[in-house]
Amino acid sequence: MSVPSTIDHKTRGYSLAQAYCLAQASDLAYKDKGAIEKQARDWGFDTVRHHETRFTPPFPLEDTQAYTMAGDDMVIVAFRGTEPAKIKDWLSDATTPPRPGPARTGYVHYGFAEALESIYPEIKDTLQEVRTDGQTLWFTGHSLGGALAMLAGARMYLEDPKLLADGVYTYGQPRTCDRILAMACNKGFKQRLYRFVNNNDIVPQLPPEPAYTHVETLRYIDVDGRIRESMSFFGGLADKAKGLTADAFAPASDGIRDHSIHRYLAALEQNLR
Repeated sequence: MSVPSTIDHKTRGYSLAQAYCLAQASDLAYKDKGAIEKQARDWGFDTVRHHETRFTPPFPLEDTQAYTMAGDDMVIVAFRGTEPAKIKDWLSDATTPPRPGPARTGYVHYGFAEALESIYPEIKDTLQEVRTDGQTLWFTGHSLGGALAMLAGARMYLEDPKLLADGVYTYGQPRTCDRILAMACNKGFKQRLYRFVNNNDIVPQLPPEPAYTHVETLRYIDVDGRIRESMSFFGGLADKAKGLTADAFAPASDGIRDHSIHRYLAALEQNLR
């Protein structure tokens, strides 16, 4: 395998190359509108739409941002994430009750539900506008953006099963929902929903269990950068411990370092080479 230099608009199904391309799209969500539009054109997408909502206090996020890029064969919706320092406290806050999930399936973290609701109608309208010829549809995001990508895909599918996305790929996604919604996603998104977690990344460990959980399809990046489709419980503990000792001078910051989208991109590049 080799590292792709652009996005294959004809791709179907899971591949590391597609995971790498969608990680690039997730990274691009952090850039400004001009940079997004230029890169989208370079990737062969002729239509770009930006989605943004600003919040007022006391909502814990300043805004929610995403973009949609569309071509003749593929549509990608990428959600912007945020830094761990900005979301750790409110992700850990168990005082805010969860909200009912999509199509009243299970429950979702209140902040995620509110953030998605602020731009979902616009995203849905955009998809109705640009997805006119059976293009494949992909949702992606890093950090908070991963939670929103998963919820957007779940909402679209549960409210209208004909709108099942071809893929949902997330990177460093926090726990987003309860077990009922997670099970519905596991069932509906078989071999379409993939959750990448890099070693000691702190964000996937939040909010706390048992109120919130993850979907099943984990792709775990070990301390040596290898992507594993399965890892035993004790093997995972040993690997995480190894990651904590990799930097003897700053072991406590390992969970923050591992959360960087650039760490995810580097691991995917390593595995593609």
